[in-house]
Amino acid sequence: MTRILLIEDDQLLGEGFSQYLTEEGFDCQWLSDCNKIKKHWMQADLVILDRQLPEGDSLIWLPNWLMMKAIPVIVLTAKVEIDQRIEGLRAGAKDYVVKPFSHQELLARIHAQLRPLGESKLCYQNLQIDLSKRVVISDGKQVTLKPKEFQLLLLLVQNQGRVFHRDEILSKVWGFQAFPSTRTVDNHILHLRQKLPVLHIETLRGVGYRLIKTSL
Repeated sequence: MTRILLIEDDQLLGEGFSQYLTEEGFDCQWLSDCNKIKKHWMQADLVILDRQLPEGDSLIWLPNWLMMKAIPVIVLTAKVEIDQRIEGLRAGAKDYVVKPFSHQELLARIHAQLRPLGESKLCYQNLQIDLSKRVVISDGKQVTLKPKEFQLLLLLVQNQGRVFHRDEILSKVWGFQAFPSTRTVDNHILHLRQKLPVLHIETLRGVGYRLIKTSL
């Protein structure tokens, strides 16, 4: 059963939506603040996060929570300005829903975030990627990746041998032009090479990158 963590300080909304998700077949845990968030975050497959919590703006802590475990996050907010939505995406959120919203709309967005998981595991030489848990194992040891590093790894492994231009990687991994320079892609490729030496990432000067297809 898919486990969803709902972090929402509005009691009416929290109770109503957690009950709705339970009726839809999810294992839903509802928290009204940040207390005990670490325990429940590690057990969740997806998080629905209210932006404004009693402790403050949750986007401040979101990158650290994603460092504990990189999972899809849908941010709920009453803020409608585009720059505020971009702030949520920059912090690592996968989607951004403005209040008020219908239960059916948010449910559809939840299914959309869970659907890309597809097969549960990917392999590349001695590298194992568990998509459902968003865990990477290399030589039997777990390797910690930041959210965008994990997404970039998936893009390369799922498309072995294909050449990706830097602009295309920005579009597919970041989903929007948040960074004025494609140097962002270069830095993330460098980090992947350092953390996962088993990856044979080829640089095509002036073009982009591709992952050499494994023979295994």
